[in-house]
Amino acid sequence: MLTIAVLLVLLAVFNGTLPAQQSEPSREALTEKVNDLEHRLDELAKGIDDILWFQRLSDVAYIDKIYITGPPPANVKNPTAMGAYNPLKFYNYVFIPKNIRTGQKLPLIILPHGGVHADFTTYHTHIIRELMAQGYVVAAPEYRGSTGYGKGFWMQIDYGGLEIEDVKAARDHMVGNYDMVDPSRIGIIGWSHGGLIALMNIFNYPGDYQVCFAGVPVSDLIARMGYYDEDYRSLYSADYHLGKTAQENVEEYKRRSPAWNAHKLKTPLLIHTNTNDDDVNVLEVEHLIKSLKAEGKKFEYEIYRDVEGGHSFDRIDTRKAMEIRVKIYRFLDGYLNPPNKLKTVSDLKKAAYYPQGY
Repeated sequence: MLTIAVLLVLLAVFNGTLPAQQSEPSREALTEKVNDLEHRLDELAKGIDDILWFQRLSDVAYIDKIYITGPPPANVKNPTAMGAYNPLKFYNYVFIPKNIRTGQKLPLIILPHGGVHADFTTYHTHIIRELMAQGYVVAAPEYRGSTGYGKGFWMQIDYGGLEIEDVKAARDHMVGNYDMVDPSRIGIIGWSHGGLIALMNIFNYPGDYQVCFAGVPVSDLIARMGYYDEDYRSLYSADYHLGKTAQENVEEYKRRSPAWNAHKLKTPLLIHTNTNDDDVNVLEVEHLIKSLKAEGKKFEYEIYRDVEGGHSFDRIDTRKAMEIRVKIYRFLDGYLNPPNKLKTVSDLKKAAYYPQGY
């Protein structure tokens, strides 16, 4: 844990000055300085991780990071200002298989990251390598509220709201600007918060996605507010975000929760959850599953029992995680028909873990 003194020195280094002899700052001023420093450090970490993407994926993928637009901000502080309602700009990672042939049409996967105030990082390296080996184009949008782009963008968070539209905008941009993308073969996959975003995209735009996978998805924000602590709840009720608690505005939290939107499902869907998940309690996903069944919806799901890895059980590098990912890819295959299918764990290992030609 960094001490206050160390944080102040780091802040001084970022600003190019050392703190002068002065009276002790107030707690509020010090907190703001520390928060500003944390955002600066997040930007630095993001830049480093972007370099790692090229280091770890450049042998199998063309990698780009494009700058596109989504809807105007949810909360405009000065609505009379010039450009107050301009579209919000955000980054979108693009990965294209290097073995693509001229004129070839490929399926597209939209992959929104998870986490409240998180970002798309090289944590996903093996998953992207697996998707490249199958012949998917992948877009990973850094929707509003993502970490690593400064305090202003961080405060644009709109959980379960306009971030859904940002991800849809990324999908539309890929279809409109990348000639190799087959608009009839588009899937969306996501875990945790990314699973919520994937679900809300197919609920709101069923004609634009052929298939969806939602892993350990945040499914019921009202239940979630009940079993998390006040620090977590305050991320939602902050004045720059929803502005009210679930108790104060239950309908708004329901509007942003997949379990309360189950009646909208029209897209082929696979859901996974894990009983020892220490982030998204299985009760949330069970509520979603029961809601879909109550609406008479056809979908597939599996509730895994205490699989090692908890919340990340199918994203880590254990053999069990690989077996589960093969099952996920097999489900996607039936709707997106990628040119190279990974049918076994051995196929997956050769694609993502072993040197080429092994």
